[in-house]
Amino acid sequence: MAAAVTAAVSFPSSKSSSLPSRTSIISPDRITLKKVPLYYRDASASGRVVSIRAQVTTEAAPPAKVVKESKKQDEGVVVNKYKPKNPYTARVLLNTKITGDDAPGETWHMVFSTEGEIPYREGQSIGVIPDGIDKNGKPHKLRLYSIASSALGDFGDSKTVSLCVKRLVYTNDQGEIVKGVCSNFLCDLKPGSEVTVTGPVGKEMLMPKDPNATIVMLATGTGIAPFRSFLWKMFFEKHEDYKFNGLAWLFLGVPTSSSLLYKEEFEKMKEKVPENFRLDFAVSREQTNEKGEKMYIQTRMAQYAEELWELLKKDNTYIYMCGLKGMEKGIDDIMVSLAAKDGIDWIDYKKKLKKAEQWNVEVY
Repeated sequence: MAAAVTAAVSFPSSKSSSLPSRTSIISPDRITLKKVPLYYRDASASGRVVSIRAQVTTEAAPPAKVVKESKKQDEGVVVNKYKPKNPYTARVLLNTKITGDDAPGETWHMVFSTEGEIPYREGQSIGVIPDGIDKNGKPHKLRLYSIASSALGDFGDSKTVSLCVKRLVYTNDQGEIVKGVCSNFLCDLKPGSEVTVTGPVGKEMLMPKDPNATIVMLATGTGIAPFRSFLWKMFFEKHEDYKFNGLAWLFLGVPTSSSLLYKEEFEKMKEKVPENFRLDFAVSREQTNEKGEKMYIQTRMAQYAEELWELLKKDNTYIYMCGLKGMEKGIDDIMVSLAAKDGIDWIDYKKKLKKAEQWNVEVY
């Protein structure tokens, strides 16, 4: 494209002037010039002094796009292989209740056969479309659930996917018992049943690439699902291209000890690799802190506040949070005062951590 050169010529007011007041010239040659400031110069035309103002502009080449390399294990991650219009039909291999009979609510662990057709990664989710129709006579919409198994699956053959699901049952304002459509559908499934699934989806909760990282995992209830997938890969499996040598620190908050999820698994990991795995439970209805306050996850974290803050100042520490939305505010409350001691605004600092992929949240 030719560059356009425009010259604007200004004269003193004169009725006798025969010169045009504006002239445009198109250069036939392609030229590459930077935009330059305006220049003024006096010139003579027919014995009179005129002021000429000229500016040359060209189209600059767009800056090269910088591709940011992720700190997470995102190479080759598959997303949305199966969508609602073309879902995958999985088969139930196992469905078992993993909470005690006196727990406030039931939580079930279920394993579906995928024949390797859903190539998910630790930290991803799948969608489930429950059978039947809604109150409007339309098929139910999908619900997303965090995957609770490593990419190899509970059987180690990469042909299964596991979920951790709490049965939702509550009483509404009218005194009616309401059952969550999808959670009850899943918890009632029998081995051999078929279930319609979509996905996998999500990249927010993918594990860090750095095998020497510090990974702090904060979970309430079934929010433990993605962290079970992390920890199985770290401590129960052997991989040629991955060996975790850092620190994994899990905080799990539940209402009663009978509702602690995968407790035996985690305790076995702690026994196996005590130098690489720290485990802290927060049982709100049974435990209190030194002030007599109920032990929620943020209460337990407050006991290690200084240590956690020191870890958060390192560029190889990653925070992952999954579970009830209210937990995030409680954690913010702890960190605000700690950061202030170092003259740091916690909210701004958290934004920087998130931008650096070190603060990862999936709450509901």
